[in-house]
Amino acid sequence: MKKCIQAYLPLRAFTLARKELKQYLNAPAFYGVAVFFLVFCSVWLFYFQRYFSMDQATLRPYFALFPLVFILVIPVITMKSWAEERKTGTVELLLTMPYTEWDLVLGKFFACFSVLSIILLLTIPLPLSLLRLGSFDPGTVFSEYLGVFLLGASATALGLLLSCLSKNQAGAFLGSAVVLLVVMLINMLTLSFNLPQWLARFINFFSLTHHFESFSRGLLDTRDLFYFILTTALFLYLNTRVILFRKWR
Repeated sequence: MKKCIQAYLPLRAFTLARKELKQYLNAPAFYGVAVFFLVFCSVWLFYFQRYFSMDQATLRPYFALFPLVFILVIPVITMKSWAEERKTGTVELLLTMPYTEWDLVLGKFFACFSVLSIILLLTIPLPLSLLRLGSFDPGTVFSEYLGVFLLGASATALGLLLSCLSKNQAGAFLGSAVVLLVVMLINMLTLSFNLPQWLARFINFFSLTHHFESFSRGLLDTRDLFYFILTTALFLYLNTRVILFRKWR
């Protein structure tokens, strides 16, 4: 019975994730990233956006910054997941253990996404402190948070894939930051230039920020919902293929 439970993939992945999560929480980088995220977003909202001068009960300027901050935050979280394993040679040890490729990939993903989720949950006191200042739509705030978590899941899976393709943490960070910069801001081309409609749709399809916009407006568009779910699954699947290729190379 015990062997059957241990063989169940999600449980094995959660076991690996718990080990990885402890390492993240014991590292100073986690606290530095958390402080940077919380302070920078708050300063952006209250100082640069002059929130109290807007005279509107909305948090859209606050959540609109999250995709941009993810460009730096998520590479810091994911850069050492696989790149450090390759640098230290412990990836060969992982591949010889009784875990499948999906066990390893999901374990890394759950750990990184848990770290990002903790940081996002720490932002909740800010909107709670503003509730007395206006009549906020709870449905819109919920939609914005849902969109942020889905966006973070897809970006985290992409960051892990790029970390798996890198040989060291520096390369993983730079590669993830550049790719995330592209997929986050590529939709700006459609806003800055008068492109044909078919080309604009093609470009927007690859933009994570474009699919996040409906959530930021309080709309639960199933197309964007499934887009984030499918892209997360796709990046994780590609990660398993890369591991399998190296395992049998």
